Amino acid sequence: MDETYIRIRGEWRYLYRAVDKAGNTVDFLLRARRDKAAARAYFEKAIDQNGAPETVTLDKSGSNLAALQAINARRNLPYLNNIVEQDHRAIKRRTRQMLGFKKFRCARILLGASKSCT
Repeated sequence: MDETYIRIRGEWRYLYRAVDKAGNTVDFLLRARRDKAAARAYFEKAIDQNGAPETVTLDKSGSNLAALQAINARRNLPYLNNIVEQDHRAIKRRTRQMLGFKKFRCARILLGASKSCT
């Protein structure tokens, strides 16, 4: 799981994404802020829709780690702490040509429709 930023309607937004071992997108969430609340909302959404993962790989983002620790406090087995970081290159390559998205709806459709953006 990791986040990157993309342009939507001329404003920068944070794209939280998770990929599986094969590099397929598991889930994503667009947010205006990059903070613990946004990261926790993403984790909870992804777990509700896809079930609890065996492990979670993170970068050194403090907000992501704090959100994961808050969720781990409720679990017996903690998630482990980077394939998604490499996958951001494909997202950036795809969105850079478009100079961002014009509408949030279009970003959601395009980012959600593809299993992998390679």
